[in-house]
Amino acid sequence: MASALDRERVALVTGASRGIGRASALALADAGFDIAFTARTVREGERFEHSPTIHASDTAPLPGSLETTAREIRERGRRALPLRMDLLDRPSVIATAESVLAEWSRVDVLVNNAVYTGPGNLDLFLDLPLDGVERIFATNVLSQVLLTQQILPHMLERGSGVIINLVSAAGAHDPPAPADAGGWGFAYGASKAAFERLAGVLEVELRGRGVRVHSLEPGFVITETMQATGLVDQLAAAMAQLDAVTPAVPAAVAVWLATAPEAAEWDGKTVSAPSLCRKRQLLPPAEISATFSGESGSSL
Repeated sequence: MASALDRERVALVTGASRGIGRASALALADAGFDIAFTARTVREGERFEHSPTIHASDTAPLPGSLETTAREIRERGRRALPLRMDLLDRPSVIATAESVLAEWSRVDVLVNNAVYTGPGNLDLFLDLPLDGVERIFATNVLSQVLLTQQILPHMLERGSGVIINLVSAAGAHDPPAPADAGGWGFAYGASKAAFERLAGVLEVELRGRGVRVHSLEPGFVITETMQATGLVDQLAAAMAQLDAVTPAVPAAVAVWLATAPEAAEWDGKTVSAPSLCRKRQLLPPAEISATFSGESGSSL
């Protein structure tokens, strides 16, 4: 049975109904954290627009939900606090922070993983409406900043905390092909580039105050969403060049960043999940590399 001290460790993971967020929430639960977590999907089968382009619509239900992740966390003997949050709904972002702090009084680890998955991500520049760019920046940057601003003062008051921001190789590199031929669009890459700046700035501002901030580049991750939506075809050029890994890889690295004393050297820096996972042997080799075919998909 977990000790009272263990039960006080709390992680808040956004976008945890599936993919990297779910894997990170479960891995942190296995490491002894109680988990507050967010998603739009409360129950299995709910429908939301998730087409990455303005030229199509896709509201087919995706696997995963708050209810399912909550059950999996509780099966691990940890407390679960599922919270519906939509990056497009800023009051829900503020309410998330208020709910966690009211319920458990603390957040020791914040994993900013949630990302906008709608139109604009895989659209060519001249097809991209300006409000689409605004929407992607509002969700991938501003909503993440807002949530961090709600949680950070409480970490500073305690003199401890870890913030892990999921970034992307798309924010640092040019796409291998146009957005409609296997690459990614401007708005997605630019938003991820902007978000990656946060860790370094906060390291400078918060140095010596007990709070670490990391950018975590997850690698090319095969997720349930990509498998369900067939993005394997749309991202074929990227898939041909990048190292595909499972969601367990960034999840294992997130746990290491949250718990290992050696992680302090990565304060303010960007961590490559596949590289660090292999270097520190955080997972067996068989659990690192992912495979894919024309019937499955991958994501940055």
